[in-house]
Amino acid sequence: MSNAMRSEPTTESMKTRPVDTKLEVVVIPVSDVDRAKRFYESLGWRLDADFANDADFRVIQFTPPGSGCAIIFGKNVTAAAPGSAQGLYLIVSDIEAARRDLIARGVEVSEVFHDASGVYAGKDEPYLFGRLRIAGRDPDHRSYRSFASFKDPDGNGWLFQEVTTRLPGRIDADETAFPTSSDLAAALRRAAQAHGEHEKRNGGKHDENWPDWYAEYMVSEQAGRQLPL
Repeated sequence: MSNAMRSEPTTESMKTRPVDTKLEVVVIPVSDVDRAKRFYESLGWRLDADFANDADFRVIQFTPPGSGCAIIFGKNVTAAAPGSAQGLYLIVSDIEAARRDLIARGVEVSEVFHDASGVYAGKDEPYLFGRLRIAGRDPDHRSYRSFASFKDPDGNGWLFQEVTTRLPGRIDADETAFPTSSDLAAALRRAAQAHGEHEKRNGGKHDENWPDWYAEYMVSEQAGRQLPL
């Protein structure tokens, strides 16, 4: 092939923003469609669809609160074995509150746990940071490091993961959005606590510009930038 016919990516084309490709659906394999529907309804998830065109096909879609991604399950929707979906992560800003909510709905949820400092072999079920679960929240309250788990009736495995501060580059620094009012309230509470320390460092005087400080803190926290002092 001549040089004239080769198609090489140019520096300019490599910098072009890729086409938006939004993950919006995850397929969950279940054995009893109606039982699964009752379970996911009990979580308080939004029922988006329940379609059947004949006796051989049915599809149901649910969306978790505040999520941009839905799940679907049904009859002849997937060839995967029921219960084989594992490591399905649900990101929450307050893991204790998320756990209490499911318990109040009658769902069995594990105790909150964290990782054993990178121990990837162990007796527990695998998750992002290994196979050895240590009871309780991450002692340093680090974002991404506290979990709780639960299963649906078929054994499909879900994990709550607490994320309060995104790692740098994980979110557009020019965009700040809170998908739910509870996420916004949790961010305000963290900002209030941090602002209290800010005022202590400044002689305990009332900060008249606290709205600006709150705004900077909340935007910086979500974007993974250095937090104001």
